[in-house]
Amino acid sequence: MKFIPRLCIAIAALALVPGSFAQRQAFAVDPGASRVVFFLGGSDHGTRGTFHVQSGMVDFDRGSTTMSGLIVVAVGSGDTGNHSRDYKMITEVLDAAHFAEITFAPQSYQGTIAASGDSSIQVTGVFTLHGTPHDMTVPMQVHVEGANLTAKTQFVVPYVKWGLKDPSTLLLRVAKEVNIDLTLTGRLHPAS
Repeated sequence: MKFIPRLCIAIAALALVPGSFAQRQAFAVDPGASRVVFFLGGSDHGTRGTFHVQSGMVDFDRGSTTMSGLIVVAVGSGDTGNHSRDYKMITEVLDAAHFAEITFAPQSYQGTIAASGDSSIQVTGVFTLHGTPHDMTVPMQVHVEGANLTAKTQFVVPYVKWGLKDPSTLLLRVAKEVNIDLTLTGRLHPAS
């Protein structure tokens, strides 16, 4: 007779396990559907351009607000539509020959990621630019529809303060901070 209560406890425990696994998910970023748009103000006009998201995978846990993973942006993909300006940005300012990637490694988030629909969260992680890590917290809008997830954020990078070359010249002055508009689109999977 002792076997029956133990069996009931084991069944109850197994019934709870899928719920805890459902809390952990992996977000696989689709590089072709994702984008980085940047804007750099200047004395005569601003410069708008894009970078290519090279790869991305983020694991998150709805139960503990932890995150891990890495978003990778290809430095050499910078494109403003002006070849000589792009060459200077990629080779002189960002030094793609030595620092080919810009990365963000999320570590945790504040708020709640809804199983479907829209959510607003704050994501904390490490943003690595020019080989130097910087702690950063960014606001993020998340939309979940079935297995599809889109995450959007806007933030400012103080690139000159962080040690990158100021591209200003005697005749052209540019801002010391660049505005980033990041959209990540991809699919949700159970985390391994």
